[in-house]
Amino acid sequence: MFIESFFNRFVLPDDLHDAVAECQWRCYPETKDQLLELCYGPTHSSRYDVNYNIPGKGVFKEAEVVRCKNGPVVNFMEDYMRRRDPDCMRIGDDLPTDKPRFKDVYGYEFSKLRAETMDWLKTQGLILLPFHAGGKYFGYDALMVCPANAAFFALALANMQGFVSIHDIKEGFTPRAIIYVAPPFRMTHFNGKQVVVHQRSENLHEVFAYNLYPGPSAKKGVFAILIDIGEREGWITNHASATIMETPYENEVVFMHEGASGGGKSEMLEEIHKEEDGKMLLATHTVSGEKYYLTLNETCSIHPIADDMVIAHKDMQNDSGYLVIADGEDGWFLRMDGDQYYGNSPMYERVSIHPTEPLEFFNMDGVPGATCLIWEHTIESTGKPCSNPRVIIPREMVENIVPGSEPQEVHIRSFGVRMPPSTVMSPNYGVMGMMQIVPASIAWLWRLVCPRGFKNPSIADANAGSGLKAEGVGSYWPFATGLKVTQANLLLHQLLDTTRTLNVLIPNQYIGAYHVGFSGEWLTREYLARRVGNVRMKHLVPARCPIFGYSLDEMKIDGQYIRRTFLRPELQSKLGFEGYDAGAKILTDFFKEQIVQFDTPELDPIGKQIIDLCLKDAPLEEYLKITPMHLR
Repeated sequence: MFIESFFNRFVLPDDLHDAVAECQWRCYPETKDQLLELCYGPTHSSRYDVNYNIPGKGVFKEAEVVRCKNGPVVNFMEDYMRRRDPDCMRIGDDLPTDKPRFKDVYGYEFSKLRAETMDWLKTQGLILLPFHAGGKYFGYDALMVCPANAAFFALALANMQGFVSIHDIKEGFTPRAIIYVAPPFRMTHFNGKQVVVHQRSENLHEVFAYNLYPGPSAKKGVFAILIDIGEREGWITNHASATIMETPYENEVVFMHEGASGGGKSEMLEEIHKEEDGKMLLATHTVSGEKYYLTLNETCSIHPIADDMVIAHKDMQNDSGYLVIADGEDGWFLRMDGDQYYGNSPMYERVSIHPTEPLEFFNMDGVPGATCLIWEHTIESTGKPCSNPRVIIPREMVENIVPGSEPQEVHIRSFGVRMPPSTVMSPNYGVMGMMQIVPASIAWLWRLVCPRGFKNPSIADANAGSGLKAEGVGSYWPFATGLKVTQANLLLHQLLDTTRTLNVLIPNQYIGAYHVGFSGEWLTREYLARRVGNVRMKHLVPARCPIFGYSLDEMKIDGQYIRRTFLRPELQSKLGFEGYDAGAKILTDFFKEQIVQFDTPELDPIGKQIIDLCLKDAPLEEYLKITPMHLR
């Protein structure tokens, strides 16, 4: 791990080469066990404090790492550091971008801070950790440079992107991406705020992580790297989960579910939650309190493909008319806020309590020598449990996982949106039916806007629960470094080139006056899987709101008809046409506000036609002229 000759295998930027050459000491993990042990500090203690000397402030404790039976548990000292700050990305280069440039925000060139960062790295013991950006099978050679006392951060990256032993690195290793970790700069330069600076060039994407929560850098920083590479090469890393659903009749259907954070990506991979008597609670009426149940004697088997980053690399695509995808990660950074007591998530509970190798936990209650339990979340200064507890689970530990080396054709491409309760007395935009079938043109509009939706739990935004906000193009825009219109064009052609993939919209939390949580998503998944992704035209009616495409007029599953009030919310007595139209206007007005920014000379002409239709409230048939649907 400390063999000096390993350094000669790397081809590095000159300033990084000098910084590593002059640092206190260097280590190159040969095994994941070595990296794991580094997390507990030089004395291999049961509780290790991650401290930094801050000029004028003395020793500052950023985090602590506790050695539990099932892996290290990391807790940050500040509530703010336990979740991703949505406004942390800065661009340190002069290439085209719609994101804030470092020099515009802070008033000086990033080159100055880069030099200071390299000088600081010289004072540290460093971990040099190679990895594959994009996962084990389809990834790009990359490198992390991390202070040794933050080894937990390096372990998080290794778990998410796949550990690469120094013995697997040959001489001449030239990383396509590099992540630098320099935690104290958060306090010395950025007033305690999370900042992640991206510096791009023709053949190298560098990420400077001035914080220790891995979300913006080890996780979404790698996402940004893949988006940047794809932007140059003409492909997309979609923000999505994906799964093969195997029906009771042994048919297999591939779903890819996109959406902003909280849009139901992780839930798409979950079993249906059932009551003690085996029934599924479909909905609860928010006014009357009446509950609606459904009995499904058999449900589909879930074979997960991906949890958050789905690579649709150009070299995977074929002439089938389906989108072809693979997982962009080797491990999943799972949020466990929904697991609040034993039995909520049996599969993840079982895996995390008895892992085949130590896992890594964040924002959870860790006691030295005990087992970390994923439903025991860190209590914050508010007295409430942290809303963003996480565990990283290597994908091979996930039950029935599809091997990452096997690309899959997508039959159903769904888009999830968190919706608020809506009634005629209190109208809001939660008027989407349980499943809406949309042509590619309307599916593209939803990916331009990507409403963040109602009460998003996963980001540090005090206003997350109030009103409509846009996550940005593709819902991966918070992680992208380039131009919005470039991503809009890539998404448009991805949809236009995959005409056999069916596009649907799925709400969660509320359908009009009904609280549904994620039950509507799970039921839609069962319905479409049992029909092998085929929807008959005779069961569809144009939605009252054009950007919802078609509504189902009938849904039958296991011999049971689903109430039309779930499929067409305007038929609800507490909503009606008046409440529906008021809510639809809130949503369509928001769409119009958001899409005008894409109407530039660089936008594909087909995209301009679609935007024009939305701006003039065109009916569904006008969208179908641009992107027909071939339903029977």
